[in-house]
Amino acid sequence: MRVLQSSLFLLAASLAVPAHAQNPVASTPVSAGLESARPLADAFFTSPGLRETRALLILQDGQPIYERYAPGYGPGNRFISWSMAKSLTSTLVGELVADARLELDSPAPVPQWRQTPGDPRARITLRQLLQMSSGLAHVEAGPDPELSDTNRALFADRSGDIVAAATMAPLAHTPGTVFEYSTLTTHILADLVTRTIAPQARTPDARRRAMNGFLKARLSGPAAMPTLICEYDPKGTMLGGSLCHASLRDWGAFGQLYLDNGVVAGRQVVRPDWVAFVRTPSPGFAGYGGQFWLNRPLPPGKESSLFSDQGPADAFAAVGHLGQYTIIVPSKKLVVVRLGFTPDSARAPLKAALGRLVNSLPDRP
Repeated sequence: MRVLQSSLFLLAASLAVPAHAQNPVASTPVSAGLESARPLADAFFTSPGLRETRALLILQDGQPIYERYAPGYGPGNRFISWSMAKSLTSTLVGELVADARLELDSPAPVPQWRQTPGDPRARITLRQLLQMSSGLAHVEAGPDPELSDTNRALFADRSGDIVAAATMAPLAHTPGTVFEYSTLTTHILADLVTRTIAPQARTPDARRRAMNGFLKARLSGPAAMPTLICEYDPKGTMLGGSLCHASLRDWGAFGQLYLDNGVVAGRQVVRPDWVAFVRTPSPGFAGYGGQFWLNRPLPPGKESSLFSDQGPADAFAAVGHLGQYTIIVPSKKLVVVRLGFTPDSARAPLKAALGRLVNSLPDRP
């Protein structure tokens, strides 16, 4: 295999320079209250151990109480999602389940798995894909980036058709029995959305137009996320596991959507049963739901992307590579969005700091 010229890690490093350069915004909290939280929030911009925080937003009771940007960033910037995009894709799937166009416990309509009679992958359900328990063989990451299925499909020799790369994987486990985090699984889900809403779309451009329209009509428009955009592969498949972009405030609006049980400005944008579903633990791993991470206690040896040792247990989040977080805490009526560049070697201190920040804010009845 040729040497990766643009691996996940190299591309991430290139994003250290903002795509929309502008004058820095004053690093002043919006609210003068909640003094106990302010030093913990400011520490994200001053503590070397947490590496690079580019933007931080805290919403409580639906109101911004803290908003700060690093120099060179501001409200006009779009920030990369990395895997926070998975939670967006889940939301779009939920819209189609609400419309009765997809069914959680029916075999996922993946045509590549129905070409050969008796293909066991044809029994994988939509629920199993959403909960990362499909049983498909996968290498998400490892010491050698060139061997990562995700890197190859996003940036290297398999990037021409990400769905083909994702659906070629054989079964490694019985579906529904083993949790295996897989970015390619979410790209299968994004393709399912596109083919469901636009079955006659035969060209990449037609697929992109259909998906962009659906994204705007069912999520970014009603949820008040005007800056949200997502990238596509050459076949017109939304890269819904990895590559969406939105402003800090729009990521906050996404968190608020789920905090408010799917309601925005009095309108039910996401059904309450879908909000409940994404918070339902995946079989075999309590720390993951329906394309959202959960802050549930885990057995020894299991690692969470959140701060389950600190609680609260009702917190859940969209989480992305290099420390992207949109955290929702119903018991505190709280949303915390942290965007930045923190390598895996510093993720433990970052998670601990996020836990301290969340727990410094008061509970709400």
